[in-house]
Amino acid sequence: MSIAVIKTGGKQYLVKPKDTIKVEKLPNQVGDIVKFDALLVSDEAGKEVKIGQPSSGISVEAKVLDQSKEDKITVIKYKSKVRYRRKAGHRQPFTKIEIQKI
Repeated sequence: MSIAVIKTGGKQYLVKPKDTIKVEKLPNQVGDIVKFDALLVSDEAGKEVKIGQPSSGISVEAKVLDQSKEDKITVIKYKSKVRYRRKAGHRQPFTKIEIQKI
């Protein structure tokens, strides 16, 4: 069993096979297979470590499980004594993926 570090959406994720993670929205459809370049690959004990940017020829395959949006958050701006109030909501889109193999 091995672990890997992948980069997507400006963030890095430490993943293992069968892991399910939420990442920034990807343009793929549900059921598609997505490949990510691995920045680091290691076995569980940490004896064999391959590092690269990205490491040569090593990729991580993931299956897209869901395309959805997070729960709504409320953003409020307020300045006292000047009658300034703004209220807005935001729902961040995300993609839920399951790591198939490294």
